[in-house]
Amino acid sequence: MKIGYVTLSILCIIVLLNACTKDRMPTLVELDNQLESTIQGRSPNGTKDFYILPNENDLDLIPQDPMNPLTPQKVELGKLLFFDTGFAQSAIKEEGLGTYSCATCHLTEAGFRPGNFQGIADGGSNYGIAGEDRVKNTSYEDHELDVQSARPLSLVNVAYVSNTFWNGQFGGGGVNVGTEDVWDLREDTERNHLGFEALETQNMEGLIAHRITINKQLLDTFGYTFIFDQVFSNVSVDERYTTKTASLAYSAYLRTVLSNRAPFQDWLKGNREAMGYEEKRGAILFFDKAQCFQCHYEKNLGSAEFHALGVTDMDQIPSFNTDPGDRRNLGRGGFTLKEEDNFKFKVPGIYNLQGSNFYFHGASKQSLEELVDYKNLAQSENVRVDQDLISAKFKPLGLTDEEKGYLISFLRNALEDPDLKRYEPTSVLSGSCFPNADEASIFDLGCN
Repeated sequence: MKIGYVTLSILCIIVLLNACTKDRMPTLVELDNQLESTIQGRSPNGTKDFYILPNENDLDLIPQDPMNPLTPQKVELGKLLFFDTGFAQSAIKEEGLGTYSCATCHLTEAGFRPGNFQGIADGGSNYGIAGEDRVKNTSYEDHELDVQSARPLSLVNVAYVSNTFWNGQFGGGGVNVGTEDVWDLREDTERNHLGFEALETQNMEGLIAHRITINKQLLDTFGYTFIFDQVFSNVSVDERYTTKTASLAYSAYLRTVLSNRAPFQDWLKGNREAMGYEEKRGAILFFDKAQCFQCHYEKNLGSAEFHALGVTDMDQIPSFNTDPGDRRNLGRGGFTLKEEDNFKFKVPGIYNLQGSNFYFHGASKQSLEELVDYKNLAQSENVRVDQDLISAKFKPLGLTDEEKGYLISFLRNALEDPDLKRYEPTSVLSGSCFPNADEASIFDLGCN
């Protein structure tokens, strides 16, 4: 009798386990089918393949500036320049010379964003593990620091951004067609007249603004001259070794920084096991009830739209070189000078969000949980932005705690390319420590 009872119990357990398995497998299949159908209904071209990003080496498939065609040599040069601290030769103080690079504020570990809430190039010190310990060098006065009064945007998938900056001020095409009357009001946007795409235009300004020096002497010293000769052989010698050509190389490299190894990308390519149950539930919410797709619909899951969300500006939290009158606080209106554009900011791409937990233009949210809660409530928190100015697309979502958890799983896990380190060089020609080379960073990074 005992043996029969035990045998019967085991059989019942096996039957229950089989039933659970049979119940669960259709659920996953149904989720895949539901997600695919939902994406097809939201995709600009009606297919899920629209969202597949190309391989970083398939240069012909990557959006590029016709005036700056991509080549493997140019991309490699841009990668070296982007990380090389040797070109930090326009620092305000001697102790800042050769201590920072473009990668100082766009770290691979942080999804090509600053590791701390506000990036500090010249005048910064320390690194930590992922740039989170970057602080002001005490020998610098606040006004001497090279910082930005709006949080630097991620450079991941920037090839799919038609007009760069939170206010979209760079680039003469796209949404800036018809804004020509304001380009000449500021030196940085005067470059829109040159006819380059937004990324190339911004980098021409950025290298100067962020105190990077490019000249023949430095290129000779560090061993870059022969590469410039190869990449820019069609440029006259008197214009070849300049910030302008360097900016073209930087831009070529950045166009290849793609999050094509994220689990969502793998799922789009046919690997149904790339995302788990929670990520799939979250993806369905993203493209449906959570309404994220209304603004985040381009290949980089951003768009060229501008919306007022009423989040806190950077000057409203402890930060350097910011004040209430900063035009960046006006978003798109700070560029177009149109009152109806005030407080509207560009919709950013949202891959690789978890590397640095600071979100929105003012770095006001410090976790994805805070970000999702804010969007779920859709209430302005900024005393400068009345609720009646908030975007019509920014409405309460009514997500439950469970649904918020699923959405966060999708944002945190499924959109995270785990190998952005592949976009770093193993060394730079100057031989310097990178991405920072101040004394404290050298120690933190373990450079020789």
